Amino acid sequence: MGYVDLHLHLDGAITVDIAKKLAKMQGITLPGANDDELRKKLQVSPDCADLNEFLECFSLPCSLLQTKEALSEAVRLVLEDCKKQGVVYAEIRYAPQLHTEQGMSQEDAIRAAIEGLKLATAKGNDHNPGDESSEAEDGEHAGMIRANLILCLMRGEGNEAANEETLSLAKKYLVEDNGVVAIDIAGAEGLFPTKNYRDIFTKAREMGVPFTIHAGEADGAESVRDALDFGAVRIGHGVRSNEDVSVIQDIIRKNIPLEMCPTSNRQTHAVEDMSKYPIIDYLNKGVCVTVNTDDPAIEGTTIEKEFEYLRETFGLTDEQQKKLLENSVEAAFTTDQVKDELRVKLGL
Repeated sequence: MGYVDLHLHLDGAITVDIAKKLAKMQGITLPGANDDELRKKLQVSPDCADLNEFLECFSLPCSLLQTKEALSEAVRLVLEDCKKQGVVYAEIRYAPQLHTEQGMSQEDAIRAAIEGLKLATAKGNDHNPGDESSEAEDGEHAGMIRANLILCLMRGEGNEAANEETLSLAKKYLVEDNGVVAIDIAGAEGLFPTKNYRDIFTKAREMGVPFTIHAGEADGAESVRDALDFGAVRIGHGVRSNEDVSVIQDIIRKNIPLEMCPTSNRQTHAVEDMSKYPIIDYLNKGVCVTVNTDDPAIEGTTIEKEFEYLRETFGLTDEQQKKLLENSVEAAFTTDQVKDELRVKLGL
């Protein structure tokens, strides 16, 4: 079985092995005396208390992504990990403004990520000499992975100029496939409401830059309503959309895909009672639901584990899983030609 992952944060996908490789190439000493201690710095505890504890895990991986070489290699290694897990198409998102602490410009950070993406997606790149981690896998896990980049703006105060620069660079580097394909906004949705960002997304729409928006995760359905009004073509999470029936109706009417991330929503307490997690209800109502990892290294998950969780907890059927994969292909920021190729790979 192959998979698609549309909602995957680069800094949330830095595993112990990747962290060690990035640290070695930069001469950085990592915390912890062994892998288990390092993992505790990179991964939330099983009983994660809240979103604040979850966000603490981003500090270390972000510190390893402050040079062009490290950022490029991180993108390549994360996509190699995805490929080994059977992912045939992935969209990696990250905020260029968070990678400028050691002299990189936002444009440097974009160029570096594009370089890493092209290395990972190049035909015949199943094995890089001297790197045992990138050996080709047998069967369905082998072969080329398709991938794209989403540039994140950041919610916050005092970073308006940085967000404007990200948007401008997104327009400069925008392609239909194999590069920058869209923008997003990430950060503390509850503290910095989606409604505050109307102007920049109006500008993005006028510039022809597609966008998804994190909404309906830490904030309610009104956040999703705002994102829809701005012209978002996808919604990141959207798990709380059902707090307003009219919002769900609009999502269905406009066929707006939701990038749902079950393990993440459980760990950050976006949903307190997972027995009421609405993914199957959304699917049955005709919402274009997709399943994704969000921050797989921080959560200790994989895309395969996400589907296992849905099968074990909600009785997800093979037919429903197929529908979710079809939704992901249809929702992808890529060309119709690539979508057709993905459907063949996934047996849809």
